[in-house]
Amino acid sequence: MNIREKKELFEKLYGTDANVIEQQMVRYEALTKAYSQKFGTSPDASSIRLFSSPGRTEIGGNHTDHNLGKVLAASIQLDCIGAVEARTDVIHVYDLTYNEDYEVSVADSERHEGEKGSIALLRGIIQGFKNAGYNVGGFNACFTSDVIAAAGVSSSASFEMMLGTILNCLYNDGALTVSDIARIGQFAENTYWDKASGLLDQTACATGGLVTIDFAEPKKPVVKQIPFDFSKQGYSMMIVNTGKGHADLSAEYSSIPNEMKSVARFLKQETLRGLSFADIAGNLPALRKECGDRAVLRAMHFFTENDRVDEEAAALEANNFAAFLKGITASGNSSWKWLQNISVPGYPEEQPIAVCLALTEQFIKTHCAESMPAACRVHGGGFAGVIQAFIPDSLVDEYTAYMNKALGWKEGNGRSPVYRMSIRPLGSIEIK
Repeated sequence: MNIREKKELFEKLYGTDANVIEQQMVRYEALTKAYSQKFGTSPDASSIRLFSSPGRTEIGGNHTDHNLGKVLAASIQLDCIGAVEARTDVIHVYDLTYNEDYEVSVADSERHEGEKGSIALLRGIIQGFKNAGYNVGGFNACFTSDVIAAAGVSSSASFEMMLGTILNCLYNDGALTVSDIARIGQFAENTYWDKASGLLDQTACATGGLVTIDFAEPKKPVVKQIPFDFSKQGYSMMIVNTGKGHADLSAEYSSIPNEMKSVARFLKQETLRGLSFADIAGNLPALRKECGDRAVLRAMHFFTENDRVDEEAAALEANNFAAFLKGITASGNSSWKWLQNISVPGYPEEQPIAVCLALTEQFIKTHCAESMPAACRVHGGGFAGVIQAFIPDSLVDEYTAYMNKALGWKEGNGRSPVYRMSIRPLGSIEIK
């Protein structure tokens, strides 16, 4: 495949900046060269197939999907890419980013006790395909990813959707829907990684674009595209890596759905969807005694955050960007005060999310007038990882320099922790 002939597709994936497109083409050429060196196939061989699976940004609906709630999310330009060749019976993954090299027999897909990370997720994906009655087969793959790891932009879901898309294209003639692949990814995380995630991450990575997703019917989530371009408003969506990952925080992450569901069970439901804030208020003394105050507050967050997703989507559709930004601020405040996923309980000396939010709020206060508002919030699972901010384009360079300095980053110290995000219209795909 001649990567240089894919300029139009690359502009959809990575934007129209000529320098960025050139960097991406060089990146793909380096990937195929690495594949060739590892597996002995010519980098120009027609048998090598290329895939791309994006990370995602959550814009509204913080911790609602696992209780069948609503989210506002988008796929982003950061992605995992793979060079792949079909083979029989064994999946061999060579990962340049994480310096991993492992094989899994497609016949050996039961969970291995104590197995973690990428190999566990791969085994879970294989088993998920089998459980759903789909075909599986082997392949060689060389992967590389620029999706920030353990930071709330879903590097794991990007990887899962990459694997699912490869198996879908190689062995199922594309028969699986986005929702099918997303559910298999969720199964792998829940069962093989002990992470009680909902379907937000996988669905947003697989779908592409800016979307609302309603998980009321989890087997058939309702996905609606929102045709909105932040750049036409003179704003940029920013992600700041706080410097602390959340790969080892599965227990804290899982406590949120578990506590929300404890409230639902007390009210004779499996999840909070279908209940209301009034149900909480009407049973408050008993709920506080049985489930605890934090669980009650987290349930309250669910109901108000669900409503905010509708309000934010309506604001974008009405081109009322100021109202949208108010929703972003309200979402951040609710996550901080009610959901309480800003810092890890018991570790007051480590609060990177809170520090970055405080810095950003002060920047907004001192730099943004009422006629040019801005907003910020915790992003994704929380506790550690990244924050999200919507900053006027005219202030992006100043905000970036301000956060770089505050976080101790200097030129030459690797990638800046401040990312300017763009939304890509395509989810996990084969490059053709």
